[in-house]
Parts: sequence; C-alpha cells; structure tokens
Amino acid sequence: MSVTSGVTMQVGNDGVAVISISNPPLNVLNAAMIAGMKEKFSEATRRRDVTAIVLTGKGGRFSGGFDISAFQKVHQRGDISDSPNESFDLVVSTIEDCKKPVVAAVEGLALGGGLELAMGCHARIAASKTQLGLPELALGVIPGLGGTQRLPRLVGVPKAVEMLLFSKPITSEEGKSLGLIDDIASSEELLRASRLWALGIAERHKPWVCSLYRTDKIGSLSEAQGLLRTAREQAKRTAPNLPHHLACLDVVEEGILHGGYNGLLKEAAVSKELLLSNTSKALAHLFFAQRATAKVPNVTDVGLKPRNVKKVAIIGGGIMGSGIATALILSNISVLLKEINSEYLLEGMKTIEANIQGLVTRGKVPQDKARKALSMLKGVSNYSEFKEVDTVIEAVIEDVPLKQKIFSELESVCSSCCILATNTSTIDLNVVGEKTNSQERIIGAHFFSPAHIMPLLEIVRTDKTSPQVILDLLTVGKTIKKVPIVVGNCTGFAVNRTFFPYMQGPHLLVNLGVDLFRIDRVIRNFGLPMGPFQLQDLGGYRLGLSAGKEYANAFPNRTFRSPLTELLLKNGRNGKSNGKGFYIYEKGSRPKPDPSVLPIIEESRQLMNIMPGGKPISVSDEEIIEMVLFPTINEACRVLDEGVVARASDLDVASVLGMSFPSYRGGVMFWADTVGSNHIYTSLKRWSEMYGSFFKPSRFLEERAMKGMPLSAAASSSLKPNSKL
Repeated sequence: MSVTSGVTMQVGNDGVAVISISNPPLNVLNAAMIAGMKEKFSEATRRRDVTAIVLTGKGGRFSGGFDISAFQKVHQRGDISDSPNESFDLVVSTIEDCKKPVVAAVEGLALGGGLELAMGCHARIAASKTQLGLPELALGVIPGLGGTQRLPRLVGVPKAVEMLLFSKPITSEEGKSLGLIDDIASSEELLRASRLWALGIAERHKPWVCSLYRTDKIGSLSEAQGLLRTAREQAKRTAPNLPHHLACLDVVEEGILHGGYNGLLKEAAVSKELLLSNTSKALAHLFFAQRATAKVPNVTDVGLKPRNVKKVAIIGGGIMGSGIATALILSNISVLLKEINSEYLLEGMKTIEANIQGLVTRGKVPQDKARKALSMLKGVSNYSEFKEVDTVIEAVIEDVPLKQKIFSELESVCSSCCILATNTSTIDLNVVGEKTNSQERIIGAHFFSPAHIMPLLEIVRTDKTSPQVILDLLTVGKTIKKVPIVVGNCTGFAVNRTFFPYMQGPHLLVNLGVDLFRIDRVIRNFGLPMGPFQLQDLGGYRLGLSAGKEYANAFPNRTFRSPLTELLLKNGRNGKSNGKGFYIYEKGSRPKPDPSVLPIIEESRQLMNIMPGGKPISVSDEEIIEMVLFPTINEACRVLDEGVVARASDLDVASVLGMSFPSYRGGVMFWADTVGSNHIYTSLKRWSEMYGSFFKPSRFLEERAMKGMPLSAAASSSLKPNSKL
C-alpha cells in the first residue's frame, strides 16, 4: 500500500486499485490531497496489474468537499492564486478521461467537491442514507469541479437547479431514482460491490459513462432554456441581493448551449471570480463564526465533561413554552409540561401536538418520529415529579414577582444539581433569582419564537453561574439542534439589547415625518424578511411597550419614547394578534398597508412635535438604512465594550439567527466593518446634534473611528472591555 498526503492506494488480487481519501473527520479536500489523488491515479493508470479503479473515503465518509479555510486565505489576501488550481484538471483529465474505469464508492456524505469528484467517475455506488449535495451557493460561490455541468446531465435540469440554488442535499435512495447513483449497497458490501461494478465496466458488462458528455437528461433546448428562465425570475424575486444565483444559472446554460466542456471553462472562471466577492467573504465569515460560538472561555477549555440531560420540566405552556417543549421531545428529551390549571395545560399540550403535526405536514418530520416525540411528553399541574428532572426551564410572562416566586419554589422541589433556567428576554437574572440560595444553578435559556423553528439559543450567565451548568446547557442546545451563544447578564442580554434601537429608531424617523411603509420597504430591500413595523405587528404592541420600558429604565439617556404604540393600543389595535396593526392581515394574502393607521401616526407626530420647522425631513433610502441600523451597531459596540459577548463574531451569528439580519451581509458587525467605523461615527455624531442623544456615538465606536480600527477587531490593552463573561 502506498500513501501520499492523506491519499492511499491498495491494489487487490482482482486487479482493482482502491484509492482512499483520508482527512478526518469529513475527509475535506485541499491542494495537497488533490495532488496526492493525481499521483495515485497516474500510478494506477500506468500499472499493468491494475484493471480498474475505485475511489472512496475512509472513516465511513466519502468527502465533505473543499476545506473552507482555503476561502479565508483567499479573502484575507485578496489573491485567487491561494485557491487550488489542479482541481479542474483532476476531475476532467485524471478521472473522467482515465483509460481505466473509475467507480466512486460513496458512504456517509458526498458534498460539494466530494460529490463533484464522484460525478467525474464512470459510475457511483452508494451506501444507504448517504447525503449527496452541492452546498456551494450557501457560501456565496458556485461549484468549481464541474458540478454545474455534470449534475444537470445526471438528474435533469429541474432537479439540478433545485439542488444548486437551494443547497439542498438528497439521500442516495433519491439519487438512485434520479440516476445520480447507479446502485446502493450496504456499508459492509460497498467496496466489494464497487469493485465488481468497476470490473464489469472493464469487461464491458456495465456501461462506461462520462457524465459530462451525456445529453439524454437535458431535454430539448427550448425546454431547458424555459426552465432556466423561470429559475432566473424566481431567483430575482426571492434572492434579489444574491447575484451568484444568477451567475450559477448562466453557467448551467452555457453548458447546455455550447457543450459541457465550454460550460466547465466558464464555471472555472466564474467560481474564482465569485470567491473574491463580498457575498462569499460574508458567508464564509459566518460559517466560521458559527463554529466559534462553541468555544467559551473558562467553560469549554477547562476539562469539564457535560452531564447527560434526559428529562426537562417546562413551566408555562404558552407559545414559547410549548415551542421549547416541541424542540426537546423531537430530540428524544423527555418533557414535563406544567401549567397552573387543567385548561391551560390542555391548551399547551394541543399547541405542541399542532407544532409537530405542522412539521409532519411540511415533510420535516416523519410520522413515526412524531409519534415517538409525543410519547415523551407529559402534562402536570404540580411539582410532585420535579425531583426527577435534570433541568427546569421557566417560560412564563415577563413578571418579576411571579418569576421570583417560581424560582423559590423550584429550589425546594428540585434536586440540588438540577439546572434552573429562565426564558426571560429582558429581565436581569440576578433579579429573577434574588430570593434563592441557588445562584450558581440559575441561568438564562433565551429561545426565539417560534422556539421549535428558530435556530438561536442565547445562554445567559451571571457572575455566579457555574461553568458546569453553562456547559450542560450548551450541550442541551446542541442536542436540540440549536446554535447556542453564551452571553453575559444585563438588560436585554446580547441580542435584544443590541437590537432595541432597531425597533426605536424607525419610530423616531416616523415622528420626524418619514413614511412608515417606506421604512419597512427599504429595510426589506436591504435584506431583512420584514420591516420593523411589520415585526412589531407580529410581536404585539403590549410586548413592545413592556420591553421599551425596561430599556428606558436601564438606558434612559439613549432611548426614544414614542407615543405611537400607546395610541395604537388606545385605538383597539394590537398588531397581527387581533388583526389590527400597521398592516391589514387577510388569510391567504400578504400583509397590506392599512391607510386607517395614518391619522394615528399624525396624532403621534403632533404630540412629539420634533419635525424641524414643523416639516417632514427629507432622507434617501440609504439614509433610512443608516438611521435605522447605525444606532444598532452603536449599541453592539457597547455590548462588546462591556464584554457581554466573547467576540464580535458572536453578535454576527446572533443577528443572523436571532434577528434575521441578512446572512449574505455577514452579520451586523461584519457589515459595519464593510461600511467603516469612521462613517458610522461621523453620521451618528451629526444626527445626535440634530435629533438628540438617541444617536450619540459610544466611547468604543469613537475610539475605533479615531484609530481607524475595525469594530470587530479584538480589544487592545487601551480598549479592554469590562468583561461580563
């Protein structure tokens, strides 16, 4: 057996050379491994004792694609030469044009460049449940090893476009029905079946297929172009700020019109061009930022082992509590749901059932898994079984005395090692646990609604929370497929605190005379799924009013108090919940601006009386974006300065997963650095002089702007945060 750069080759007595990729855990590809594969293929081609070749991956995985850290090097240096150059030649000349048949033995996963390698082979045998996909567009690039050309030729244009544009993987079973996979074998039989298939090709019993030159799945030229035209229209509508979607379709069309090889040439050029784009930089940044959230100083690096959480009690069966319970039981964690009476309990149980049935209906959860999940749920109306639970999550209304009473009761009924968590979104945890002697066990588990769908979990620690409790809750978060971010304790914590100006700034603009519906439209065009006023409709005005008071008490010098929300409530409106908001909500149609809200807005403007000279201000769309988002960045700077988060990239992940900030802009701090600290500072300073302290730049922002430093750069000794972590 010969070994080169994680690539091994072993020739059997049957004349089949098995070339294996080994780069645990996902067998990701890099320049050295590509060179190693070329060397092994060259050797196998030369050797007279080799009749056929099987390409496989070690450790139960074929390949997870290219090592994305190579993207980072390209982005940091701005030099495309850092990207592997031999990869194109490997798949075309070395594998597909090989004089001996090559079969891919695929197991576990074949994603990105891994699937492209397999598609370059003359046949593909896969183990059951293998994941196959091309997720490159999720990173702002397109496939660069022929994926845009071979996939349409193997599965047809409609399915290929779906898999490419939505980065949507399929299983090997579906792959076989589509023609992407030639046969399925058990894991134990995979290599044997692949060897036999390769020999069958060599002996002309099986077809020798070069997928790049197939045309039978493409269909007629007019049909293919019609499908691509429809896909372009959909991409423009659903992803208007993502040009790489259209670039991908252009490359697919090039191959259909002018042949696969010409398509490959265009793919190679466009993929390298896109690698240097701002979108690629932003999405790659987020990819690594999300992985960094798992590293928590003095928690994950001190040798602690997470304890197994098998049973959780949820107090409160409302929308949030039922959502949390849904997420837990779907991940095989037993749940006790407690409510104050049987009526509320029945309502909560029905909500959980509806959550799960909704996932079944949408094809997200199989029926048997749904049945198993519901069997792990039990409703209770007292604390009698709480001694058995590992964790309690309180999810009642934002009422301090009620929460304090619950935590005092929990201390007496739960075991001494039970984690005591609260889902509060704004209240200081020290206040919540003020009347207990279990401060080291108290922690925040702030989910985002709907909790069974939204991916972010904000884990809030106090100065007294033990590292073991934090680690245990981190583990629960990962088990239920959330992205947990550990943050410090303060009003609003990291996410809601950073974004409270995002909800208040638009009210300031409206009272300065800017059209409310224009603000929402501009923010949607920037990339958020809905504007701040539609978001307020969704959350309900009472919730917004309650949160606004918390921030006004905590940060009185930088909050904007608008009478508009109270006026809306006075007029019998509470947003989407009662069908009366800024928008009209009719079943089966998109929300429409409600003109009857305009007199209420005018009343608010009269009460505030802040329009310069009594006339509405004139602002461009770009200024609206900046006046809404720059105060948010300003508050994020304070959150960083106080050490509420471990690093700026945590806020990027939190803003994308918790507030739906557009991922292709890299998160709130990454985007801020693309704009520049100096422009943000000078703009805020000017507005603060014109419109008041809501816009006053923070010390952190001012110092970064004066030094010409990125806002996301690690704190220097002169800018050392007062850490809450």
